[in-house]
Amino acid sequence: MKLVWSPETASDAYIDTVKSCKSYKESGVAEFLSATAAGWNARLIVETWSRGDPITTSVGLAVAATHTRGRHVCIVPDEQSKLEYVLAMRGVVTTETTEVVVVGESVENTMEEFLGVDFLVVDSKRRDFVRTLRFAKLSNKGAVLVCKNAAQRAISGFKWHDVLKGGTRVVRSVFLPVGSGLDIVHVGATGGHQRGDSRMLSSRWIRHVDHLSGEEHLFRR
Repeated sequence: MKLVWSPETASDAYIDTVKSCKSYKESGVAEFLSATAAGWNARLIVETWSRGDPITTSVGLAVAATHTRGRHVCIVPDEQSKLEYVLAMRGVVTTETTEVVVVGESVENTMEEFLGVDFLVVDSKRRDFVRTLRFAKLSNKGAVLVCKNAAQRAISGFKWHDVLKGGTRVVRSVFLPVGSGLDIVHVGATGGHQRGDSRMLSSRWIRHVDHLSGEEHLFRR
């Protein structure tokens, strides 16, 4: 299996997110991520959030979850953040799909609880964003990983291949100047390729390595 794009679902989620976020000044990131998550039919959407952060991205992801009939999980650092998050979301989206989880003793233990993540959004401003990515249990049909506030990222030298587990196939990675920067990677399906598939991959795709970022991009011939 692999992720399959649905433009109709993406469009519906985008429009609903625009309506839900019309009272907020922030715009762009929420609508884009909502459309992306819904378009890829994400069934387990996970994000991180902290006190004082904009709530619009969460609104968009919750909207996407309603369109995919999926599950939206928000991981927060403490109980105070959880309270603020719940209050901010209340009345904005009419959905029961959102679950708020407080990080326990470690990010690793928290991420262990969620198997088959196919859409993950982390904030590059948080110190544990790399560990959150590294310990995520991704879906075997593929996944989309997103770093928000990537233009403000304090950690230099970030490379997707240093974060992802060995053997993970990067279909495409891209940086978009949306909001404060979105660094996005599409991870391919796992467990369905035989040796013959690797030969087919090399004959049908062109591999390009960005010498500035170290990121690998794959393009069809």
